[in-house]
Amino acid sequence: QVQLVESGGGLVQAGGSLRLSCAASGRTFSRYAMGWFRQAPGKERVYVGALTSSGSNTNYADAVKGRFTISRDNAKNTVYLQMTDLKPEDTAVYYCAASSRWLALTTLAYDYWGQGTQVTVSS
Repeated sequence: QVQLVESGGGLVQAGGSLRLSCAASGRTFSRYAMGWFRQAPGKERVYVGALTSSGSNTNYADAVKGRFTISRDNAKNTVYLQMTDLKPEDTAVYYCAASSRWLALTTLAYDYWGQGTQVTVSS
């Protein structure tokens, strides 16, 4: 069992930056690939990016490639989402998730989810 708690969301102007954190409970965090997803009001949850359990491999959605960076610190049981050059269309609730697969790109591949943190980008 893995419990995930996101933090770091907030209100930011377009062009600004935010770093989200996702703290995980349990001693098996380092075994899981981690991903970030987001869900805008009235829309489905969509993939943002993911990285492997070691952090050596990453993957990003085209919409955020070059602006967002995912990293992890297994010693701290934490995964991060660094977001730069934010745009109003990045406004959403952001979720982290844990997967037992090597690198998971879809919601169905994830076993555990956090409760989400709101990110609002003003124009």
